[in-house]
Amino acid sequence: MVSGPTSSIRKDEGGMTAVIEFLSAFTLFLMILTAFLSLAQLEMGSNDTSVDRLDRSAAQGMDRLTSDGGWYVPVFEDGAYDYQNSTSQWHEKSLDELNSGIVMAGLMDGYSIDFDRVSALQNVTESSLLAGLGLSESFSLHLSIKITESNDVLRDGLLLFSGGTERGTASASSTAFKELQTGAEKVLIILEVHNGGRSTNDLMLTEISPRSVSGSPEWIELYNPNDFAIDLKGWSISHISPNLNSNLLLTEGVVSGLSTTIMTGDPSSQDVGLADHVVDLGGEGFLGVGQLNLLDDGGGVVILSYTQLSEFQPFEVMRVEWGGDTGFFLTPSQSLEYVPPNFPPTQADWQISSSPTPGIVNIL
Repeated sequence: MVSGPTSSIRKDEGGMTAVIEFLSAFTLFLMILTAFLSLAQLEMGSNDTSVDRLDRSAAQGMDRLTSDGGWYVPVFEDGAYDYQNSTSQWHEKSLDELNSGIVMAGLMDGYSIDFDRVSALQNVTESSLLAGLGLSESFSLHLSIKITESNDVLRDGLLLFSGGTERGTASASSTAFKELQTGAEKVLIILEVHNGGRSTNDLMLTEISPRSVSGSPEWIELYNPNDFAIDLKGWSISHISPNLNSNLLLTEGVVSGLSTTIMTGDPSSQDVGLADHVVDLGGEGFLGVGQLNLLDDGGGVVILSYTQLSEFQPFEVMRVEWGGDTGFFLTPSQSLEYVPPNFPPTQADWQISSSPTPGIVNIL
């Protein structure tokens, strides 16, 4: 039997060969596994690209929102950009200008948050902010801005802005937040980016006058409870009665956040109260004035609906009924008024008002 140095060398060479063969086999196994996962397009753990994309979008959106004061670029009728009249003072532009141009809504004035720009967010729709921040059209967002510390007890904890798509309507979300010092106050900004979700559709039908006073127009009052502006494209109003049915699809118009809109049969004679917006539906043949009753006096139903771009059927948001079995029989001096808090309301959440208040939302 061979022993001594020669035997030890042979044992070492045999062990080394075994190790090399094992490593070679393991490396080959890893190569095959990697190729299989690549071909199968499997995503594991933190390598989920959809989650990574949401995370990047939330971080990118927050950075752009808080890096400077933003900008606004008008758009010509042919779709070309009017760069010569662009400005960083986007918050000084009107509601219609902002939503007919391109806006990147930055919130900063130097190193401090600009509260005028925060207030101006109520003139920007969620989709406009999404596009301005450079985020995908397939995403939605929710934005909250709150004062977390202040020497003024009336402002300490004050919610300055809260609007957008709710997280629960989307399959996945990512959140970015940043706290900024502005003078003696701290302001917390929270930006949620969602993978889809149902866009804001909280426009409320708050009061209706189907039997106007003699010579006065019929009118419908709407309220936007969201801090974001709402584009009226895609919204529709339907009237159903034994004598007349009518449907109106709105194709233009924007209502600002936390604002009241009066839709009327005659803007020139309409009492608008404190309404922020007035829409003429007399020219559309939907609301009447004087002896022209386009909403049935005896009874009917008015339905407010919204249709998303990805949907074929309108989604009913609110309805109001009068006459028939409802018990609501109106005189020319009365209106029907929504009584919160239930949303969407049932028939029991409406009441007859003998003192109509067009343009003044009593639910506030």
